[in-house]
Amino acid sequence: MRNAPTILHLDMDAFFASVEQASKPSLRGKAVVVGGLGPRGVVATASYEARVFGVHSAMPMAQARRLAPNAAYLVPRFGLYRSISEQVMALLRALSPLVEPLSLDEAFVDLEAGGTAWDEQSARLAGARLRADIRAATGLTGSVGLAASKMLAKIASEQAKPDGLVLIEPGTERAMLGPMPVRTLPGVGPATGDHLRRAGITTVDELAEAGEDELVRLLGKAHGHALYAMALARDERPVVAEREAKSVSVEDTYDVDIHDRVRVGLEVQRLADRCVRRLRGAGLSGRTIVLKVRRYDFSTLTRSETLRGPTDDPAVVREAAARLLDSVDTTGGVRLLGVGVSGLADYTQEDLFAQAAGELTETAAAEEVVTDSAEHQPTPAERRWPAGHDIRHTEFGHGWVQGSGLGRVTVRFETPDSGPGRVRTFRVEDPALEPADPLPLTAGAASSGLRGGARDEGARGAASSP
Repeated sequence: MRNAPTILHLDMDAFFASVEQASKPSLRGKAVVVGGLGPRGVVATASYEARVFGVHSAMPMAQARRLAPNAAYLVPRFGLYRSISEQVMALLRALSPLVEPLSLDEAFVDLEAGGTAWDEQSARLAGARLRADIRAATGLTGSVGLAASKMLAKIASEQAKPDGLVLIEPGTERAMLGPMPVRTLPGVGPATGDHLRRAGITTVDELAEAGEDELVRLLGKAHGHALYAMALARDERPVVAEREAKSVSVEDTYDVDIHDRVRVGLEVQRLADRCVRRLRGAGLSGRTIVLKVRRYDFSTLTRSETLRGPTDDPAVVREAAARLLDSVDTTGGVRLLGVGVSGLADYTQEDLFAQAAGELTETAAAEEVVTDSAEHQPTPAERRWPAGHDIRHTEFGHGWVQGSGLGRVTVRFETPDSGPGRVRTFRVEDPALEPADPLPLTAGAASSGLRGGARDEGARGAASSP
């Protein structure tokens, strides 16, 4: 294990909520909650102002509303978050070739591998410079932890929150870790934590004192050995650059259970198309098609089918997903559907039409058109305006949706570099209104390429966590 604190862990502060506050001047300094707004939605991120009321990520949205009824509740804009994440990750890659992203807003960096830092002083300077560069490029804040290992660097960044930097000096690791709860260590979740607590082990010091043999007896060989090493502040895991994606998937949670089998089939087809768009956007193809179904009783079923070769053809993925759906009983109702592709490759096999359903006949092609037209019929009586999403009015310019319902949509007209804007209400079908792309948070973001592609495919009541 290295001695110098040259492993850096960056964690952006309340990332989704902070992006929304930077984008919307009227929300700065106020409680903001981002997530699925339907009856089954969950909190993706809460601003620090909302956390004062006890709101936190993964909490049911209904509970968050009870705790903080006056907060702003917004639907995620994942396209915008991804664009800003790309800017942050580019700054990290300028520090070192060894960058290990964990999510949109979190990553490890091996500063020594990039020649950026080699001792405490140079590591602290690199961390301070990174935080300043992130603020200049995005207007957002990130917390930085520096230590001799990944485990300790992540613990340090937690101590640094919000908007801080903590460096764990070599030789102080054991004393710092000792009084911390066992849940601080990677791999100790609620179940393992409860198991250890029943054995009288609640702190890292007690974990170390229990000894390796006792931990192996309690937790099994692999987990026991690993936790004992971490309790002694030993963590040999290297920073792994750009871990390849193992799968590409999309899923939706529905506010009301779907009972109509035809509707379920159409939703699966739509998800298959979205999955293929994401697959193609990454320049990938895949061999295994996966269907996920969560039923009315919360039981979750997964079905998969492996093709003869990789594909990114939407017809092949749709047909495979439909066949998988045939093996699932959905009569009691469906609350979540997902379609994924795994076994990824960076090439496709052109003759895969036959492997899904034989030769594509004129009849099959006609059925595909019928399915597509049914999926995209203008069914809603009202245009949907998700709360928090961008909007443009031909007279009043750029704004965002504060809320909608009963045939009306309320819009606050402001931009990231304006002051708090005026609020106006319109009919939802007003022809002067149209969806808009997010605006750059800073002038630096504009020059570094926050593109129109950041517009979301509207969220449908489910929020993904970072």
